[in-house]
Amino acid sequence: MHLDNVQLADVLENLHDGLYCTDTHRVITFWNHAAERITGYPAAEVLGRSCAANILVHVDTDGRSLCRGLCPLAMTMADCVGREAEVFLRHRDGHRVPVLVRTGPLKDRAGQVVGGVELFTDLSNILANNSRVRELEQLALLDTLTQLANRAYLQREIEARFEEMRRYGIPFGLLFMDIDFFKRFNDTYGHDVGDAVLKLVANTFTANSRAFDVYGRWGGEEFVGVIRSIDAEDLVVLGNRMRVLVNQSFLMHDEARLGVSISLGATVAKPDDTAESLIKRADQLLYRSKKEGRNRLTLG
Repeated sequence: MHLDNVQLADVLENLHDGLYCTDTHRVITFWNHAAERITGYPAAEVLGRSCAANILVHVDTDGRSLCRGLCPLAMTMADCVGREAEVFLRHRDGHRVPVLVRTGPLKDRAGQVVGGVELFTDLSNILANNSRVRELEQLALLDTLTQLANRAYLQREIEARFEEMRRYGIPFGLLFMDIDFFKRFNDTYGHDVGDAVLKLVANTFTANSRAFDVYGRWGGEEFVGVIRSIDAEDLVVLGNRMRVLVNQSFLMHDEARLGVSISLGATVAKPDDTAESLIKRADQLLYRSKKEGRNRLTLG
């Protein structure tokens, strides 16, 4: 079956996955509906702009920018070899979204490379989280600003994980997190920007969490992650990944790029712990991270 140009354009526009095309200078020439949905950027804002110009700004799991030297799309245009990689793009609201990208070269009839195409699949936990949000909203256990679980729900979740650990021996850990220098955002830019920072951090947790873990707002600029079935080593890896992703996110405010970081206390529940002792220990570890320079995780 032959597809003419009109039909092909319609197919590309309605793919479930995001797709965009660039010329050899990585200036965006096509941006489909799914790309709009996954990134938050309407086509009108990105067409004619470089994909590295504060748009997607891909980073890897270590927080390294892929826009200079490591860009899969640029490498594919250079050697005509398709690539696949899991990366984190920047959403229009500032937070990081995990995606699987696949790249390929675009060639003219003479076989010359005239651009590149990138297809990206959303790997985030958005659908599962939307269901959880509706449930929490009905039970009045939702923090309305961040759309995360509130403190009351987190306390219930911690008790449930203790019961699970006692009955079935399933371990769990706690991440106690705080936004660094949060007061400066409110004092310097106003409370609207402060709220945007809280949402950015919350959206990072939502997009990059495992389906069976729970992240919530403990109060103010403090957040808690209740992490199921995990040991200390993996808790550090997971916590540091969240820390790096937040640190690689940013807000744009009056042409200024506002960076954000978090400090974390991480601990695994012990058989003789109570909810109170676990939370207290995690909070003390968080305080140590703050004292030792911020934007770090302390395990204990």
